[in-house]
Amino acid sequence: MDRLKQKFSEKASELRSEIKAMLKEHGDTKVDEVALEQVYGGARNIKMMVWETSELDAVEGIRFRGFSIPELEDLLPKAPGGNEPLPEGLFWLMLVGEAPTEEEVQWLSKEWAKRSSVPKHVFDVLNSLPLDTHPMTQFSIAITAMQNESVFARRYDEGFGKAEYWDATYEDTMNLVARVPQVAAYIYRRSFHNGQHIASDPSLDWAANFAHMLGFESPDFKELMRLYMTIHADHEGGNASAHTTHLVGSTLSDAYYSLAAGMNALAGPLHGLANQEVIGWILEMLESLGTQTPSKEQIAEYVNQTLAAGRVVPGYGHAVLRRPDPRFMAQRRFAEAHLSESPIVQVVWKIFDVVPGILESLGKVKNPWPNVDAHSGALLIHYGLKEFNYYTVLFGVSRTLGVLAALCWSRAMGMPLERPKSITTAWAKEFLAKQQVVA
Repeated sequence: MDRLKQKFSEKASELRSEIKAMLKEHGDTKVDEVALEQVYGGARNIKMMVWETSELDAVEGIRFRGFSIPELEDLLPKAPGGNEPLPEGLFWLMLVGEAPTEEEVQWLSKEWAKRSSVPKHVFDVLNSLPLDTHPMTQFSIAITAMQNESVFARRYDEGFGKAEYWDATYEDTMNLVARVPQVAAYIYRRSFHNGQHIASDPSLDWAANFAHMLGFESPDFKELMRLYMTIHADHEGGNASAHTTHLVGSTLSDAYYSLAAGMNALAGPLHGLANQEVIGWILEMLESLGTQTPSKEQIAEYVNQTLAAGRVVPGYGHAVLRRPDPRFMAQRRFAEAHLSESPIVQVVWKIFDVVPGILESLGKVKNPWPNVDAHSGALLIHYGLKEFNYYTVLFGVSRTLGVLAALCWSRAMGMPLERPKSITTAWAKEFLAKQQVVA
């Protein structure tokens, strides 16, 4: 048993015992009440699932095992000469709740490199698709195509006990995390660079190797990928891709099926595809205004036109956050350190100065501040990754870390099949009528 699996096994055993005792004593304690508007409103803010790896606070933003993004930037090991946290360190933290040492992170990088070989048939499947197939479609198909190598599916067919479910899920998770950068890079080079693929360099860390396979050798871009993969990795369990992965996993579908389902959720315009829509909106604005360096006044006029047309301003507003997204601010700090003179970055900052005030003046927006998507596209464009319909795949590679770490915990804790109770509108009307009679 490898060192990370051994540590996870110990942590999981401790938590299982703690949960069992807690539920025995407090299992009937009420933790929430549900309003009818929540039933109809997408179950917003209903506490109804367990997600050990991260928690989202409306004011402080995302915390990974209790640590904020600024704290992670100080806490987690970095590449030699680098300033950004290594995603390997975040995965270790999410999985076992402890910050790893530099030596442990180096071990994990090497372990993923050992597991990173993608079966040839996966590339054959991708090559059979039309070149204009959306990159997220290709990504989902490729993940599903790897399912024939699922350790969990094989061992389940052979017959193994529930106590071992987490072990097989851990193996699938480690294999998938190791392989998704190779698959994602293959899709990028196939779709946008005439199939001129770049071989993996196992001497590099996970994110730097991904940048290398994409075709970007700039040290700054590799640093950006380390930051990007870290800050996008998880966002508690209620977001669509995380919840979908959890829901499908609760059926005992293996990590491949579960992750593919989560990526299909991520591809939705109201979720991960938003990062594609943000940069598209910015480029449309620049073309409409006829300048790459618009003034704040010009931006404000265009924003008002967007709102008057019944459209939203992409990248602004969040279902939970009530302050600027710390992930946006982390990217801003990166930009200030590396590319503060970039015209496209300057536009993003001007939008940040303009949009919140306009949205606040409407009196209807709870959170007028930018989310993570408002900045990421500008950074990628600056470094030359201009194919913005690929951006959600980058998001998906990162999100793999969080949703699969959480899936390991769901298996270790023996989480049941998720099966909420639904109602009909007729039931709701009858219920309200009874309430009025009682009143």
